[in-house]
Amino acid sequence: MTPPVFAHGNLRLYLLALLEEQPRHGYELIQALSDRFGGTYSPSAGTIYPRLAKLEEEGLVTKRTDGRKSVYEITDAGRAELESRRHELDAIEDDVTDSVRRLAEGVRAEVDSAMRTLRAELANAAREARKAASTEPATPQPTAESTRAMHEADLAITEFRQQLRLELRNQANRGRVNGDTVTLLRTRLADVRTEVLQELARS
Repeated sequence: MTPPVFAHGNLRLYLLALLEEQPRHGYELIQALSDRFGGTYSPSAGTIYPRLAKLEEEGLVTKRTDGRKSVYEITDAGRAELESRRHELDAIEDDVTDSVRRLAEGVRAEVDSAMRTLRAELANAAREARKAASTEPATPQPTAESTRAMHEADLAITEFRQQLRLELRNQANRGRVNGDTVTLLRTRLADVRTEVLQELARS
């Protein structure tokens, strides 16, 4: 289903805009749309090809064969329609930018949450180590070492979060942050947390 950003006739207009940039295969149009939305929206072939056929019937695009693929090109009539509705296209682009920004904010929130959880686990482990050290006849060295390691771990987490947030923001502005990014992030952070806790349990 087409997302709300594409009101009636807007996807048709956006396809014309993509073909104005360069001739494309149907799959290339699907990929271009997915890229523009940072992976938050990827239309199906059943959504794209009927609209291309309608545009061809109306004389707004032409189709030629390139091997086994069909290449679509915008016509002068298509350019004229696009130019007459340029203000509508600008509004659609603004909505696309907002969509990508919302996704990037969601990813940053996931990073912050995961980092806070990991930091809390490390702090708790440090407290347990200090508690254990205080009840055993041992030298002060283990407590100092644990405190120093906790400080270094905290710095590493902060540096990681800052660098990743900056890179995510840059990539989101280019439309490169998508749902796969979030899935990968969650998986890898969960793996890191598990490995750290296992290492602490062995210590």
